[in-house]
Amino acid sequence: MPKIDLSKLAPRTGSIYPAPYDAQVAGRSSLRVGDAGGLTQFGANIVILAPGAKSSLRHWHVEQDEFVMVTQGTCTLVDDLGETPMAVGDCATFKAGDANGHCFVNNTDDEARFLVIGTRTETETAYYSDLDLKISVDTTGFTFTRKDGSPLKGDDT
Repeated sequence: MPKIDLSKLAPRTGSIYPAPYDAQVAGRSSLRVGDAGGLTQFGANIVILAPGAKSSLRHWHVEQDEFVMVTQGTCTLVDDLGETPMAVGDCATFKAGDANGHCFVNNTDDEARFLVIGTRTETETAYYSDLDLKISVDTTGFTFTRKDGSPLKGDDT
């Protein structure tokens, strides 16, 4: 595969989170570099965080590993251990099944970017540490429910 021209990739914006959770990741976008190169065994994305933006709700994966490396600016890793500043070149890993929920926040006045690489599996379950929320993914799509699998109703933010 030839070099991927990042300037030709349209940033993916928005969120699959149901309301009201989707508003918590306003200012986040991503470049799907793995998809652009035709990768199928793992995902590779450049996540772009505007000042004040959050990468995701704090979560952990049952089946998928994640690797993150900051490529521009500074952001803060938020996990069960607290807050950890992350600068260009800093890396973090999140092993499948480790219930240490994580996300990244840009607390600066400048854009931050990080590369995230993760396993692709046919099914996946992820839990959101600070909410009664989980996502189940299979070949037909995804479903958000409460952690016990009951339907998601109302606003529990």
